[in-house]
Amino acid sequence: MFRFLTAGESHGKALSAIVEGVPAGIEIPSDFIRAELARRRLGYGRGARMKFEEDALQLLGGVRHGVSMGGPISLLIENSEWPKWEKVMSSDPVDETELSELSRANPLTRPRPGHADLVGMQKYGFDDARPVLERASARETAARVAIGAVAKLMLQQIAGIEILSHVVRIGTVDADNKLPQYGDLSSIDTDPVRCFDSHTSQEMQDEIAAAHKAGDTLGGIAEVLAFNLPIGLGSYVHWDRKLDARLAFALMSIHAVKAVEIGDGFELTRMRGSDAQDEIYRDNNQLRRRTAHSGGTEGGVSNGEILRVRAGMKPISTIPRALDTVDVSTGEAAKAINQRSDVCAVPALGVIAEAMVAITLAESLLEKFGGDSLAETRRNLQSFNENLSF
Repeated sequence: MFRFLTAGESHGKALSAIVEGVPAGIEIPSDFIRAELARRRLGYGRGARMKFEEDALQLLGGVRHGVSMGGPISLLIENSEWPKWEKVMSSDPVDETELSELSRANPLTRPRPGHADLVGMQKYGFDDARPVLERASARETAARVAIGAVAKLMLQQIAGIEILSHVVRIGTVDADNKLPQYGDLSSIDTDPVRCFDSHTSQEMQDEIAAAHKAGDTLGGIAEVLAFNLPIGLGSYVHWDRKLDARLAFALMSIHAVKAVEIGDGFELTRMRGSDAQDEIYRDNNQLRRRTAHSGGTEGGVSNGEILRVRAGMKPISTIPRALDTVDVSTGEAAKAINQRSDVCAVPALGVIAEAMVAITLAESLLEKFGGDSLAETRRNLQSFNENLSF
């Protein structure tokens, strides 16, 4: 079983993660994980933190000489801002007089609409939002991207699976429907908004600039594609093992994501049944689909076609033009606290969504073909493919 757990806060000393289930023999170069973390910081419209946050990575266990050993893998991502927050976020008790004047004079009692602030305070009984926003922050996704990098390496080395993402909408601006291939990833990453359509990219950048000038934020949609998936990942037998259900769960767990589509998703609801299905034909010795409306899954199982899934992110909740709220310490109407924020994080959403798709596929791949080593898992996959009857 491939599973993970993250720990840490936005301004804490570090984020950490434990990853379990990686077979022995997977090459895990730390530079690849660092490159994936750097991709998460890409994108026009990101906030100031992306410019100075280094995401300093350490592999603390489970990897020897760049190769997995079969045990849990331990990751640490240090927070370069920690010295500024050492007293405020200390794990040990700190005398009130030692805290900064800002922290003492301005407790976070004006919860931000759209964030976890208010419900977190109510759920856990906090009198200010600091413990909530520290853990609920999207900073946690850095750990998930690092874990996703491990999953990508595993998928590629076992089955040749490759994953990319691209931005298909920011605000009201939509890209065309042309699908990139995996070889297009580098050009996508060099685009300021990670859009495969260069003409639309400029329109998206203009939309972000206009929102920034207005003191507002924007959401959008990122699409993830996975190539070379084997047939048979997931299940039609059990509700909680359906591949598309697992993908939806994983993507909806990303901060600010409010919608997920598999394949043509909601657009299929406009079509007649005779047009919406992916008809089957024979291509040499393989059975293929003429179209890709279902996005690479049927009945909750991968069908060997390209997996295509979209995640929709709402506009970021931290808005410079602060919204109405209530100061819970006084009960009076107030303006929400305004922590620094991005104008648009949709380009980063794509990279984070890649990680969550990779994690989900890694889980399903090991469930179907898993072994204790890379060689054993490859043999299991090869045997399945060789014994497909049609």
